[in-house]
Amino acid sequence: MLYILTYVQNKKQIFEVVKPNNVKSLSIVIPCYNAADLIGKTIEAQLNSKYEGLKNIIVVDDCSTDNSADIIKQYAKKYRQVMYIKTPSNTGNAAGAKNYGATFVETYLIGFSDDDSVPSKNAISKMVGYFNDKKVGAVTSRVLIKGNKNFLVRAQAIEYKIIAFTRKLLGFLEAIYVTNGPLSIYRKEAFDQAGGFDVKNMTEDIEITWNFVAHGWKVHMAIPAVVYTHPPTTIRTWFHQRIRWNVGGLQTLSKYKKKIAKTGMLGNFILPFFAFSWFIGITGLFFLGYRLFEYISMKILVATYSVSAEVALITMDSFKMNPNILFIFGIVLFTLGLTYTIVALAYSREKGLVIGHNILDIFIYSFFYLLMYPPLLIVAFCKYCRGYNTW
Repeated sequence: MLYILTYVQNKKQIFEVVKPNNVKSLSIVIPCYNAADLIGKTIEAQLNSKYEGLKNIIVVDDCSTDNSADIIKQYAKKYRQVMYIKTPSNTGNAAGAKNYGATFVETYLIGFSDDDSVPSKNAISKMVGYFNDKKVGAVTSRVLIKGNKNFLVRAQAIEYKIIAFTRKLLGFLEAIYVTNGPLSIYRKEAFDQAGGFDVKNMTEDIEITWNFVAHGWKVHMAIPAVVYTHPPTTIRTWFHQRIRWNVGGLQTLSKYKKKIAKTGMLGNFILPFFAFSWFIGITGLFFLGYRLFEYISMKILVATYSVSAEVALITMDSFKMNPNILFIFGIVLFTLGLTYTIVALAYSREKGLVIGHNILDIFIYSFFYLLMYPPLLIVAFCKYCRGYNTW
């Protein structure tokens, strides 16, 4: 209902583009580790950017063991904008490589992109206008998925579109809680004030956003600024990625927990919203499990008693037409969720590389893909409690 009300009030502004009042200098930092197959396309996409203020493309080789370094050096030799640098030793995470690359940045704005991300030509141009406002510290993009390999990829394509749509709505509430890795731009002043990325956090993009909000900076999201990424294609790699995301989220929640009910929107909305979402996800699974266990147990007990007592297993009393309040509540929630999914997808229509969706895709996403999350949250919580911190 919160999203619906926010959408109704702001639907005419979802695709807004703020025109820059001047050309602000920008450097893009790309951390790279063993991305020989993709890093070339990422660099080329940045070179093709229509934003004339893009001064440097700093590619940070985090001691790759493949031939990524050779590919980056070729681009650096050919294009003046491209700079190749190498970390003294492998940092073990994206935050370390990003921070190292940031030490070479002297521009007004600093942006970051993953080594497998391909921004559209006008993505940056559609983001920098928000920095006209001196209180804006960060602007993030809309991430979409390329490819059409299997149902897992297609389900993630739906998920990414819903995430982007939801993030834009949260932006109207000044409650964006993550600036994505594929393409986000920061005011260098705000980035330095935050001390860069937290290398101890597994989701440095979430942590730095909370840091910005805690310091009073505004965060925006530009729907028209599209960047394409490559998602996990197997359950194993998907599970590992989502464990990292959720453990990192818990790390961030723990780090900023003392700011709840304080520090503006961070403590009054983002923190409670984030924590409550976790609580609902986990307790919902336990509740569902309890109800299922209760139902099966009762059926087994009734069947055992009926056999021993030699009475009918099924009678007309077994067929009850009285509506169950939980069933009705579930149908209402599912209908609202499905409606929200369809609206989000309607706002994500793109031509070319982006995956289109049919009824089967939406069915698989709604009935199967989303059910994979509650068990994943429990695993992530257990790993967090054990101090899991492996990238």
